Amino acid sequence: MHVLMINTSPHQKGCTNRALEEVAASLAKQGVDSEILWIGKEALHGCTDCRYCYKNEVCVFTDDKLNEAAAKAKAADALILGAPVHYASIAGAGSAFFDRLFRVISKQMALKPGAGVVSCRRGGASASFDQLNKYFTISQMPIVSSTYWNSVHGNSVAEVEQDLEGLQVMRNLGTNLAWLLKCIEAGKDVVIRPEAERQYVTNFIR
Repeated sequence: MHVLMINTSPHQKGCTNRALEEVAASLAKQGVDSEILWIGKEALHGCTDCRYCYKNEVCVFTDDKLNEAAAKAKAADALILGAPVHYASIAGAGSAFFDRLFRVISKQMALKPGAGVVSCRRGGASASFDQLNKYFTISQMPIVSSTYWNSVHGNSVAEVEQDLEGLQVMRNLGTNLAWLLKCIEAGKDVVIRPEAERQYVTNFIR
C-alpha cells in the first residue's frame, strides 16, 4: 500500500512538510509506504478550462510537476493534500495546482481515501481544511479524519514542534488512514465495488 502526499508550500522543508512527515512516520509504523512530492516554488499556471485533459488525461501545461503528480496519484492507494494558509485559504500555488490536478485525476480516484493537511501561523486553518476536502467529495473519495481538524500551528518548524496536539492529530491521521487502507484491501474479494450512476450535468438556466 502506498500513499502519495503533495506539499504545495513554497518552502520544501517548512511547516507543511513537518506535518506530512509526522503522518508518514505514523503510516510507516503501520506498514504503509508513503512519499512526499514537493511541487516546487516556480510560477504555476492556473486552469484555463481548455479541456485538453478530458481527451488526453494529462494537463496541457508540461513545465511543472502536475502530470508527474497525476501519474503518482492514479497509482497510489490514497492521497493527502498538504497546503499552507495564506489569507485564510490555501496558498495560491496550491489552489492552482489542485484545480488542475483534479481535472486530470478525478474520475480515477473514486473510493480511494483522501485527507487534507494544513499549516498556519494562527487563523484560517478550518477554512483551508474545508477547501481541500471539496476536492475529495467531488471525486467520490472517502475522507479520513483524525482526533481534530488536520492542522498544525506555527510560523516555523521549531514552533510546529511545540504544537503537541497538532502533531498528535497527524499521527492519529496516519493510524486511521492505515486502518482504512487495510480494511479496503481485506474487503476486495468479499465486498462488491459500487458503480456510480451515469453523471447528469445540469444548471439552473431556463
